[in-house]
Amino acid sequence: MKVKVFDEGHEKDLEEAINNFIEEKDPEIIDIHYSVGISVFSEEQVYCFSALVVYR
Repeated sequence: MKVKVFDEGHEKDLEEAINNFIEEKDPEIIDIHYSVGISVFSEEQVYCFSALVVYR
């Protein structure tokens, strides 16, 4: 079993990164854990979209 961590600033970028990984590696995916982090920097909201893919 292996894991791959993805971390992007926009949900569409995260989606694209995971889809590219699946197309290139064709792994047997066991599970995907998704997380969103939000913080405020000055007056701007900063988002972090991440996923942990567990695969064989």
